[in-house]
Amino acid sequence: MSQEGVPPPVMQFRRERSRKRRVLDAARAAPARGLDVARAAPARGRELKKAAAQLDIPWARSWPAGVVRGTFMRFVLDPIMDYYAARRATGKELLEGVKGPVILVANHASHLDTPVILSALPRRLRKRTVVAAAADYFYRNRVVASLVSLIFNTVPVERRRGGGMSKNGGHLDTLLDQGWNLLLYPEGTRSRDGMPGPLRRGAAVLAASHNLTIVPIRVTGTAEAMPPGRFWPSRRPDRPVSRRHRIEVSFGEPINASGDADAVMEYVRNFFQNGSDSPYRSPYRRRATAGSRN
Repeated sequence: MSQEGVPPPVMQFRRERSRKRRVLDAARAAPARGLDVARAAPARGRELKKAAAQLDIPWARSWPAGVVRGTFMRFVLDPIMDYYAARRATGKELLEGVKGPVILVANHASHLDTPVILSALPRRLRKRTVVAAAADYFYRNRVVASLVSLIFNTVPVERRRGGGMSKNGGHLDTLLDQGWNLLLYPEGTRSRDGMPGPLRRGAAVLAASHNLTIVPIRVTGTAEAMPPGRFWPSRRPDRPVSRRHRIEVSFGEPINASGDADAVMEYVRNFFQNGSDSPYRSPYRRRATAGSRN
């Protein structure tokens, strides 16, 4: 007893649950947690779409911004790419009868993919094309977001839970309704092994909901010129003189996306992997007989 007649406090020790008890408690709680997550998923998806739309920079699609973008592409980006890569585009004849808006879907292996694809597009399509860019990567900093929006005409999309990829009034739907073409990378990220990763269905769902055509695009060579982790391209370290990488952009047959979304994306995957029936589907297959020095 203390001098005031009050017993001293006794420290309480919490008995640690056994591993078996923790597992049983977690198993009992799992159904309730799963139900809560399922109920919250639609609301979370709407929040992600709204957040991505708020990051959008509309002035980048204005006429003055388009003039700046076209000038920058012609006098800055194209000369830089020509120094590091010998570029080739095939299948452009398939785009002659295509009228926008369309959804362009491409494999993704490098940050170089976007300027290479935009440069290969016919001007009538390029000047009305926006590029879907990951909001969590390119829009974390307002200055960076403004630059990529101006130079590449990007729009933010949320990569988690397919945000911005279904027709419910999102900013992508608005842009398509306004006649903008949309360039999407259905893998959601850059490939690390040179092979296409799992493709998301969002592009096919979006195209079907707007009754639009999908144009598949296959890009080869960009990963060698500027692999993931690098922020600037490089030339091939051949001796005695370095040489340019060979990059090819192949446009595939336009696809009517009104059918099954999984079947549409399977066709796209096959095109990414195998290309067209053209003997020029890969510039590296002609390496032994090319004979020309760049």
